[in-house]
Amino acid sequence: QVQLVESGGGLAQAGGSLTLSCAASGRIWSIGLMGWYRQAPGKQREMVATITGGGVANYPDSLKGRFTISRDNAKKTVTLQMNSLKPEDTAVYYCNVDRIQTDIGRWEYNYWGQGTQVSVSS
Repeated sequence: QVQLVESGGGLAQAGGSLTLSCAASGRIWSIGLMGWYRQAPGKQREMVATITGGGVANYPDSLKGRFTISRDNAKKTVTLQMNSLKPEDTAVYYCNVDRIQTDIGRWEYNYWGQGTQVSVSS
């Protein structure tokens, strides 16, 4: 079975930084697009950052310059470095993998982590 395990959430003050990490486990041969999404109470889930297997990142314009996504294909991890945090960044952050190829060649789709809370105080 494939699982995504997140870590690094917590409480930060405005202007501070946090680093979120997500590790994929299981008998994985390759991983497609990896990303981070967030959802605040009463809001729709929104994309925070994505990164291709080749390392091409994408961000919303509002977050570009503050957040940085990276991945390590050997370790099967994806990381979100969050700087200059604002209270508006408070949300549950979810790790996502769009598709995984297992070691026996089977494709599996749309994996989500359980979410990690990020709270930013003013």
